[in-house]
Amino acid sequence: MHERVLLIMNPCSGQKRAKRYLADILELFRAYDFVTTVMMTKARGDAVDIIREHGKDAHRIVCIGGDGTFNETVRGVLEAGLTVPIGYIPAGSTNDFANSLKLPKNIMDAARRVCDGTPQPVDVGKFGDRYFTYVASFGAFTKASYSTPQNVKNALGHLAYILEGIKDIPSIRPLAVRFETPHGVVEGKYIFGAVSNSTSVGGVLTLSPEVVDMNDGMFELLLIKSPANAIELNEIVLALTRQKYDCSAITFLAASNIEITASPDMDWTLDGERMPGSNHFHVENLKSAIRLIM
Repeated sequence: MHERVLLIMNPCSGQKRAKRYLADILELFRAYDFVTTVMMTKARGDAVDIIREHGKDAHRIVCIGGDGTFNETVRGVLEAGLTVPIGYIPAGSTNDFANSLKLPKNIMDAARRVCDGTPQPVDVGKFGDRYFTYVASFGAFTKASYSTPQNVKNALGHLAYILEGIKDIPSIRPLAVRFETPHGVVEGKYIFGAVSNSTSVGGVLTLSPEVVDMNDGMFELLLIKSPANAIELNEIVLALTRQKYDCSAITFLAASNIEITASPDMDWTLDGERMPGSNHFHVENLKSAIRLIM
């Protein structure tokens, strides 16, 4: 029996290069005896609607786009109650999640991986009533991911995030946040914070793969306090560069669920998309929530 594939493409991701490979991808899928239905997204949330309508008939669901498209694909699969394997062909500007998974950067190599790879369980985060696949963050650099115009992302790629983030630095102020974890309470004023399941955060910060397991039922919580002087700033930069988080201004720990208390005026970023603030968020790790072809 031919395997039915639902292929969801974001034609605007990255430098729009994925569209140039569509015919080659379909020919590759045909060689594997896949019967492929292609659906293009036109607006935010389209991937969720597509899966809700067509996902139940597919043997595997494949998305081509950036981390935002992948986030929508995962959300669609979970909300539809499907257990179908998910394939990801990264074609965005930064591809944090794909980098963490060591997925091929070449589009056709990634497409072949989708065809002959093995579905493996991967954790998914739930932040309030929304899902995230690799990071929920606040503070420095986080706004850049959703405020940078798509045409700038297409032209500059990863550099666009860094340039946009640097513009934020003069206006960064410490934000008061409280985190309740199964291991105790952490609270203070921070210029950056991330609840992540990834080795790459916003294309700017990287976590050691030795401490990140994407299917262990745990998040990594990274918090950075405002440096009091140039010496402390240098210590923070050195600690992050060396991926040794023993700096007094950095908190780094693992937790399966977190209760967050913060100002409702403080926005968050979930997988590169804006999340409006709230007084309280419950964050939960959904262990092995999806099966990703790797």
